[in-house]
Amino acid sequence: MKDFFYGIQDLFVDVLFAPFDALRALELENWFGSNIMSWIFMAIGFVAFTYWMLQLKKYNDNNEEDKSVTSHSYL
Repeated sequence: MKDFFYGIQDLFVDVLFAPFDALRALELENWFGSNIMSWIFMAIGFVAFTYWMLQLKKYNDNNEEDKSVTSHSYL
């Protein structure tokens, strides 16, 4: 059973996290290069935010939403 957990440790440490270790070592030489994953995630977030805002604007321009000022009947 102990070998199973050591196998999982070796998989994550030696294989899956190796690119992140390389990025961490790169930090001393190039700050922008070492933070490339952060830049990629920020770009994805910006594109998703822009897409969402355009979709909301398109929905708002169709005037499909009931914007009458009324409260619930139980109030």
